[in-house]
Amino acid sequence: MTERGRIEAELRAARLRVTGPRVAVLRAVHAHPHAGTDALIDAARADLGEVSKQAVYDVLRALADAGLVRRIEPSGSVARYESRVGDNHHHVVCRTCGAIEDVDCAVSHTPCLTASEDHGYRIDEAEVVYWGTCPACAADSGAA
Repeated sequence: MTERGRIEAELRAARLRVTGPRVAVLRAVHAHPHAGTDALIDAARADLGEVSKQAVYDVLRALADAGLVRRIEPSGSVARYESRVGDNHHHVVCRTCGAIEDVDCAVSHTPCLTASEDHGYRIDEAEVVYWGTCPACAADSGAA
């Protein structure tokens, strides 16, 4: 199956109508994990030729509501989007350049979903962000 065919199948499985902007934006999120909206707009425009910023925002909201993408917002960063959904992974963020990478749960499937006190909530997601310096920035600071 082609990449476009896989994207269209994802949209249909989520009961979303297949449109050019939805295909282009979902393709962009798959190709650029943790990208901000501006980068996704640029990628969608490169694919489609023209699409409004508002259309991309609307598509991202629909994709997130349908569970096809996840919106993350590390402190001090613009909203970022990723297509890795359905698990409870975490992120490591570079304090210098803002690069973001995925980090699996450290102990087992979802140990962080067992809170020391749940206050009666039914917890279904935990957000853990590790902060540090990425290898490229560490190498740059070591060379300076």
